[in-house]
Amino acid sequence: MNFTVEIKIMPLKELLDPQGKAVLGGLSNLGIKSVNDVRIGKHIQLQIEAASEDEARSIAEEASRKLLANQVMEEFTIMVK
Repeated sequence: MNFTVEIKIMPLKELLDPQGKAVLGGLSNLGIKSVNDVRIGKHIQLQIEAASEDEARSIAEEASRKLLANQVMEEFTIMVK
């Protein structure tokens, strides 16, 4: 079966997000003052051929741990469709 897997990668909450701070400053400069915080992450979509949803999730988790996310600075969540 073919599964669509979406991986959301975000910086750890404990770490400063320089990109997010830059966007927050830009929004403020544009007069958009109601935004309190911005965190910038990555959204990755994979098409995975696997026998089951669990196998597809396992493949996506391995890819995330080994290549897609830096676990020292980022956390990831996986959604299989």
